[in-house]
Amino acid sequence: MKFEQQISLQSVPSWAAYYLDYITLKRVLYAAKQDASESFDEFRSLFLTESSKVNARYEDQQADACQKLATLEARWVPSTPEADVAAWKSEFGLLLSQLEILNDFAQTNVMACRRILEKADLISGQSLAQTMWPALATMSFASLTSDQVPLHKARAVWRRCTAIPVAQKTLVDDPSKTSVREITSPTATVSELDLSTFPVGKVSRVWVALAEDGMGLPIRVPVMIAKGTMEGPIVGITAALHGNELNGIPLIHKLFRELDPQTLHGTLVAVPVSNSPGYLLSQRGYSDGTDLNRVMPGKPDGSGPQVYAHNLIQRIVRHFEYLIDLHTASRGRINSLYVRANLRDPRTARMARLQNPQIIVHNTSPKGSMRGAAVDLGIPAITVEIGDPSTFNEAYGRNALIGVTNILAQMNMLPDEERLTDYEPVVCSRSYWIFAKSGGILTVHPELAAWVRAGDLIATVHNVFGDIEEEYYAPQDGVIIGKHVDPVCQSGNRILHLGVVDGELQAVVDDGHM
Repeated sequence: MKFEQQISLQSVPSWAAYYLDYITLKRVLYAAKQDASESFDEFRSLFLTESSKVNARYEDQQADACQKLATLEARWVPSTPEADVAAWKSEFGLLLSQLEILNDFAQTNVMACRRILEKADLISGQSLAQTMWPALATMSFASLTSDQVPLHKARAVWRRCTAIPVAQKTLVDDPSKTSVREITSPTATVSELDLSTFPVGKVSRVWVALAEDGMGLPIRVPVMIAKGTMEGPIVGITAALHGNELNGIPLIHKLFRELDPQTLHGTLVAVPVSNSPGYLLSQRGYSDGTDLNRVMPGKPDGSGPQVYAHNLIQRIVRHFEYLIDLHTASRGRINSLYVRANLRDPRTARMARLQNPQIIVHNTSPKGSMRGAAVDLGIPAITVEIGDPSTFNEAYGRNALIGVTNILAQMNMLPDEERLTDYEPVVCSRSYWIFAKSGGILTVHPELAAWVRAGDLIATVHNVFGDIEEEYYAPQDGVIIGKHVDPVCQSGNRILHLGVVDGELQAVVDDGHM
């Protein structure tokens, strides 16, 4: 993997000149290795210059942001007229965006410093990192603890100043309306999700009808609503849109068990099973086998799956302001923990990074997908792939849950701060599947999240007598996102999902995988 490409994909384009010049540092390292004197003084000097450049940019932006924060905090008065409050929130929102960029800038450069010093130790055979890290640790961008980071301070100010109680809607005495008390009952069924009718500071449960079966009975999905006591965004989480992709279900259950709606800012809405017919049949598709993630946003007067998809979008999803769509691999395949998101959109790019996956794939919103339908409605959305189908992967589920809470914390919905993993996700500019040309008994050799180089053997197909029929080689360097594990292989079966780190982020990228 070319680490410099990872830095390029994760950097803010307008700040490109201020990032650590990893490529030049690496070139100086290799030049010093070839020098008979084996002196790495030039590398030491350049590293200090580069890290000082990063630090100067960080401190300049930090000082500007801290001044803005102090000014905005001083301007806040609880009795401020509503118009002025809206302007204050707009300015504060811009400040938070500036600080988020600054935080990402610092983290990316710290990662780059660690990587180049590790490479320096390897190439030089000396302990350069041990001697050079202390100087780096005195620089602001590399030394701030969690409670010192300006972003965290700003979020605390935001939550304190915007702690505006949510007004509870009072329902009129209309027998056609479902009461708030009834609507929070686990047995209540409604035909439209009206978030204003749910009580604040509580977790509510409701069934939402999306279609009718042959007996005229409602085909329903379960919905869980945590409505905070303070104003904030509306975040939706959907799981099991493919009926046998189950890992999102326990994630939602655990999230709601641990959630305290009394301290929540905004509203969290979760649909643990989005495809009830498929779930009951333990199959990916709708009751007739149709893939619901290919027919979004559906049609009000279309086929059964199209009507169901239309009502799922119109009755539930359209109320969200953000969407996290949880999936797993399909039957016969396994996946790493990875995210598909449009990395050209800073909102979804940040959501993807906060999710703490092993791999992030730049993938714009495919037509027909839940994510695509949400984006068409102006809702930033990401897809999170959590392991394998028809089973619970506890380790992946645990890490994915941390990622979801990171996103909620970043949106100031929770008082927590983000928890980062010990690893950096691999960011892929694109990905694609490799397909089998012939049938037989398939063996896919690389492990998930492993790197392969162009020309590496990645799969073998034997006939039923044990003879090799076909061998498949990696067409280029890449990382293994997912792979086929069912040995029975037909022509056209997917073999391996390869993530590629090259080039720029394209405006439209669709690998056909939704």
